[in-house]
Amino acid sequence: MANVISDETMEYVGILSKLELSEEEKQQAKKDMEKMLDYIDKLNELDTSGVEPMSHVFPVQNVFREDVVTNGDCREEMLANAPEEKDGSYVVPRTVE
Repeated sequence: MANVISDETMEYVGILSKLELSEEEKQQAKKDMEKMLDYIDKLNELDTSGVEPMSHVFPVQNVFREDVVTNGDCREEMLANAPEEKDGSYVVPRTVE
C-alpha cells in the first residue's frame, strides 16, 4: 500500500479542479488523497468472486406503462378558450423586436 502522490499530480489536480490552493492546503489534500487510495487498495483485497455485479443496493426494476393516448386531438376545444386564434394556432403578443 502506501500510495504516494507527487507534487506534479497535485498541481495537475489543482488545474483540473480550477482551485488555487495554498502550500499547506496542497499538502493536506495530498495526504487525504493518499489515504483514499490506501482505502481503495484495502477494499480491493476483498474476495468478490462470488458476488454478482449490481448497479443499485436494492432490487430495482423499471415499471413502464403502455403509452396510450386518451384525450386525442381536441384542438378546436382548446382554441375555443384562446382570446385570439389564427390558422389553428394561438396568437400572442410579440415579445422580441
